[in-house]
Amino acid sequence: MLLSPGSPNSWGQSDVAPASFGVQDPEFTEYELSAFSLMRLQATGNTVVYDKTANTYYTSVSPAAGAVLVTPNAEALNYSTALKLLGINGTYGFQLSLIPDVNVAVTETHASSPLTLSVAASGASFPFSDATVNYCLILVTLGQTAGQYPSYTMLNGTATANAQGTVSVSFPSVSSANQVYAFVAYASLDGIVGVGYHTRDSETSQSIVPILKDMNSQTVVLAHSFDLNNSEPQTASLKYNATFVVSTQDYALNELALANSPQNYGIIMSGEGNPTESVTLPTCTPGILIVTYQESSSAGGVIMMPWGVNSLQFPVSFGGNPSQQDWVATDLRQVMIGDVSYMTKLSLWSEKPTQVIG
Repeated sequence: MLLSPGSPNSWGQSDVAPASFGVQDPEFTEYELSAFSLMRLQATGNTVVYDKTANTYYTSVSPAAGAVLVTPNAEALNYSTALKLLGINGTYGFQLSLIPDVNVAVTETHASSPLTLSVAASGASFPFSDATVNYCLILVTLGQTAGQYPSYTMLNGTATANAQGTVSVSFPSVSSANQVYAFVAYASLDGIVGVGYHTRDSETSQSIVPILKDMNSQTVVLAHSFDLNNSEPQTASLKYNATFVVSTQDYALNELALANSPQNYGIIMSGEGNPTESVTLPTCTPGILIVTYQESSSAGGVIMMPWGVNSLQFPVSFGGNPSQQDWVATDLRQVMIGDVSYMTKLSLWSEKPTQVIG
């Protein structure tokens, strides 16, 4: 699985069904995995129905508040298909799980004047002492008139963690405790990288959920939260502003224009009869789709979607349930997904009845 990209080797960046299964990045060798093939695995998560795409089901994964990955089940590689492609259907079962090596926890320690955030980076059993922390604060400004949309300012910076792997960063320009923002931090040490994030919304009953519509065309639907999970039809509107950012070699976030239109803002209306809104991502390079939205001049929020699981260090769990088996063999491998390091665990068990010889 880890040493083959599968066939075709670009199946992770398309909507075609693979003819053989593997998640290696086709541009690399050894234990370098494809961030996009892992996105196409039907991961463990919550099932979501989007009312405006009838009979379409999605899987939603959100390790922490402020970021979500919602992918269509119809385009995902499911467990039973993977078993057939591997030639072990009815013989063996497996679970493939990927957990980031470095945990980067971001905590808001002071709400305003100045806004202060604590970044704590740690490995499996040790702090990330003296790690370099590159961060980006996305400050959201809500529109104050009918013709204004939410806008944002990006502030990149660098700090150094102490011996406990912790560093505090402050932003004196943030004077309001209701300021909407997103914060992304990269902790790096000796070639090992971890990613953490934190967001803050103001009081709002509505939100926007990015939903991956089609991998091949890189289209993402911006769904109104009122249109999810067969909720009661109701009409409401949110203004939005979408941007796509990628990380540079020094872990600063740079914006790339969305592919379908230079206008990356608009209004999303919930309820029957109102059209859907979508954006097209410009590249198959891992990055982050950031969508800011507002309900009123004082209420809004921000949501992030990883484009490639490594861009926000999402974990991956794919396959059966090893806890229900009589015996399980496990194997561990250290892998890289882009610049982010993960520990991969393969659990394997027999599907044949257990026989006792005595």
